Amino acid sequence: MLFLQKKSILIMANINSWWSALTSAEQVFWLIAIPFTLIFIIQLLMTIIGVSSDHGLDNFGDSDMNVDSDAGIGFQFISLKNFIAFFTIFGWTGLACLDGGLGIGLSVFISIIAGLIMMVIMASLFYFMGKLTESGNFKINSAIGHTGTVYLRIPAAKSGVGKIQINVSGLKTLDAVTNHTEDIKSGSLIKVVDVNEGNILVVEPL
Repeated sequence: MLFLQKKSILIMANINSWWSALTSAEQVFWLIAIPFTLIFIIQLLMTIIGVSSDHGLDNFGDSDMNVDSDAGIGFQFISLKNFIAFFTIFGWTGLACLDGGLGIGLSVFISIIAGLIMMVIMASLFYFMGKLTESGNFKINSAIGHTGTVYLRIPAAKSGVGKIQINVSGLKTLDAVTNHTEDIKSGSLIKVVDVNEGNILVVEPL
């Protein structure tokens, strides 16, 4: 136990020493890069696994309607996911530029350009992922009971339509409404509880 305490103190001392040796610009870039990288990784893993619960075929019925999967989400350049990607690349690019001996101004400029390029890549990726699901059909009621993430904010009390991403026979982006009394923000986890008459999913926050 004493050994572990000494080891922890030594590690903290090394971290403090390393941090103190950094310039203010480097500290700022590190403070941006580390948290946004962690969020980006979590977001990426959630997207890959679809944050989906597989309930088999229990929700299928003869009366289920077949609808086209993902009517298309368009090219969404401004989104929560893209902002996270921007700051992730911004932070690491800035650190690389400073380490390469570039000035602060030039480092910030290059970092912004790299971040914007990453946003374009992310927007294009999700756009084409949505397009890939358009060719297939699936039973909309099969989504009931599955979980997913909010892609575009869902207004409260069915006052508007948002979009969710859900893994049902592949990753799909679908229209959704909620009975919840508050808006469900982008990136929130949701569960599909029903399908309304317009074949729009009804969801609730987890």
